[in-house]
Amino acid sequence: MQRAQVSASTAALLTLPPLLWAGNAVVGSLVVGRIPPLTLNALRWTMALAILLPLGWRVFARPRELIARIPYFASVGFFGIGCYNAFQYLALRTSSPLNVTLIAASVSIFMLAIGWVGYRVRPRRTQVAGALLSLLGVAFVLSRGSVETLLALRFVPGDIFMLLASLAWAIYSWKLARPPASMAGGQRPDWNWAEFLAAQLLFGATFAAISSAIELAVLGTSVQWSPQIFGALAYVAIGPAVIAYWAWGRGVAQVGPTLAALFSNFTPLFAALLSLAMLGEAPHWYHGVAFVLIALGVAIPALRKG
Repeated sequence: MQRAQVSASTAALLTLPPLLWAGNAVVGSLVVGRIPPLTLNALRWTMALAILLPLGWRVFARPRELIARIPYFASVGFFGIGCYNAFQYLALRTSSPLNVTLIAASVSIFMLAIGWVGYRVRPRRTQVAGALLSLLGVAFVLSRGSVETLLALRFVPGDIFMLLASLAWAIYSWKLARPPASMAGGQRPDWNWAEFLAAQLLFGATFAAISSAIELAVLGTSVQWSPQIFGALAYVAIGPAVIAYWAWGRGVAQVGPTLAALFSNFTPLFAALLSLAMLGEAPHWYHGVAFVLIALGVAIPALRKG
């Protein structure tokens, strides 16, 4: 067996997003009820785009290059920005941050399925084993560690929304790893990371804004502005958005979406620690079992090929 090519720097790069995303789940739960979820998503990405403009403005100074690639950026913006976080914030209305991040471990299965069906990438045995262990961890969370509960399982809305979010994230990650010809090799414009992310945000924030407008108009909800809301928006726009997406994009490019997805399963550990520190929510025994299974699901494919 050969060791997988995952350097220490790459592992650190792929560990940063789970930490920031765990904070995103905890912060999102803190503002539930005071800002509508789709509006939170729209404000987050609008602020992130504004933050990126000083670094990525040149992508808009050459509009022909961007216009020629609208289908690609519209799709990655829709799945990675317009859908993923909107579903996560919707999930937090009925689920805890720890449950949401543990259920997100199902992304490993979606990664393998989309890679196999959509890109003809046959998964290795260790990848399948890792994904199944992660899925078993998800089952522990959904069942609360009870076989009887698992057999009589009924999904709450938050569970379904988080499964949809995981599917959207898997599609987004594969689109990053396997872009069309116009975004690969010599045909790709000479954009830096900020310019590339700014192009995604232009379309993703547009989708998010449309969803927010519908939410506010149909449901008649509004934002209860406060210093806490402004602080939450600042965090989710800078950390889980700009910094995490930069790190995730680089990590996926180095090791591929399937292995990167396994690193994202560390999010529940960070969510448990942050929930305990910020919300006073102590994890239960089945959360511990779930994390061990998920951690094994990360370790097996990362250490060995087969």
